[in-house]
Amino acid sequence: MSHVATRQGQLRGSASNGVHTFLGIPYAAPIVEGNRFRPPQPRGPWDGVRDATKYGASPFQPAPPESAGSEWDVALAGEDCLNLNVWTPDPGAGGLPVMVWIQGGAFEIGSTAAYNGTNFARDGVVCVVINWRLGPDGFLDLGDGISNIGLLDQVAALEWVRDNIAAFGGDPGNVSVFGQSAGAMSIGVPLSMPRAEGLFRRAILQSGAAHHAIPAGTAQKIGHYFAGKLGVPPTRDAIAAVSTPRLLAAQAELKTDLISRPDPELWGEDVAASQMLWQPVIDGDVVPGRPLERIGGGAGAAVDVMVGTNTEDWKMFLAITGVLGRVTAQDLAEDKGVEGFPRLSAYGLPAEVALREYRSHYPANSPGELLAAVETAWWVRIPAIRLAEAHAGAALATAARTYMYEFGWQAPGLGAVHAVEVPFVFDTLDKNSRLFGPLLGPNPPQELADSMHRAWVSFASTGDPGWPGYDLDRRITMLFDTEPRLIDDPYAWERVLWGQIR
Repeated sequence: MSHVATRQGQLRGSASNGVHTFLGIPYAAPIVEGNRFRPPQPRGPWDGVRDATKYGASPFQPAPPESAGSEWDVALAGEDCLNLNVWTPDPGAGGLPVMVWIQGGAFEIGSTAAYNGTNFARDGVVCVVINWRLGPDGFLDLGDGISNIGLLDQVAALEWVRDNIAAFGGDPGNVSVFGQSAGAMSIGVPLSMPRAEGLFRRAILQSGAAHHAIPAGTAQKIGHYFAGKLGVPPTRDAIAAVSTPRLLAAQAELKTDLISRPDPELWGEDVAASQMLWQPVIDGDVVPGRPLERIGGGAGAAVDVMVGTNTEDWKMFLAITGVLGRVTAQDLAEDKGVEGFPRLSAYGLPAEVALREYRSHYPANSPGELLAAVETAWWVRIPAIRLAEAHAGAALATAARTYMYEFGWQAPGLGAVHAVEVPFVFDTLDKNSRLFGPLLGPNPPQELADSMHRAWVSFASTGDPGWPGYDLDRRITMLFDTEPRLIDDPYAWERVLWGQIR
């Protein structure tokens, strides 16, 4: 057993093979007694020694897809979901670098139980994985002055880290946030947020950047649609009075409405294209303006940033739904939506322009793979490039650095798709995770995991992952594959093509 003393009280964790683990630590009050659909509240102290050997509750969410495996079963959803896990090599140490993982899941699903920070602790890092509220619990906006609750949860967790991580051997002045997909998009927004300023020194964004935040008017329209589904007035008290099963059912019903009729007039252009109902909101307060514009103007300029994508990121979603092989050339030429996926032009490029350019660069690709390439560019690659450009330009006035990477290893039968890099970053190829394991095939390359994990640890420790920084002249990008190598400006044609759309 291991013991630490936090500001809220004593914790009893576990120890194995030189790593001390503390699970289910509350960083904010339970979402009861008027706290649901409202910003996080401080957690009071507890008496005695709190057991920290089991995962805490997960946030309320719809059932995850069957492919997610059993990780979400480990920690059932509940009101005391604002908790986090810590892995440390030595609670009695001092000055260890700290890495805080913000999980993905389209702002709708996620659980800390899916991630294991043991191997970061093995390599001298204090690793923290946080829960935060999802879906309407995290992003309901009714025009009442409350919004972005999920982001405020993340800020509260980082404040807890600032105030308590020294008790676990960590350095509160050397905190790196890292995340994937919606977790990376979450980081892209706090880079621009005044309330998050000073809470982290470095940031790693995997397959997500600073583009996906919607206007307040769009978010409030969705909030009112949600209340209408529930048959209650559009107020927080009325919605909070509805049972959790009904709230989750209405969430699923609203998502079905969006997928079946992705009309920008109904949902707003951003939501119709992304098909994400719940995401960060440009509310003028928590998120004062468009995150990318604020970063270009100097917000987050003192933070070291590493950002990247996977070569075939969004192919994942067409593949797992079976749509990849059913998209036809006629579907693309007629600019039709395909089985729940928006039409090609919904991403901003005229369909004929997109088809011409992508066919010329990927002549062997199937129609489904062409659609996936456009989606990859819109969702993550172009946002990553623009974030790197904006940050590199603003950071010229500071000592902060900007780095870019790409993950190119081809998972058998899938390719270099969304989320495949996560077990390489965590160095958990040997863990047989039911969340990521099936994606990797029988013999994923341990040497690649060694290389990526070492780069992430180095960046968190020193701000240098081991390759030259990104600038607007060379645009150096590290390609992680079986033989990692540096590439200059790997998607110049695509960057120019999408330059007409801001």
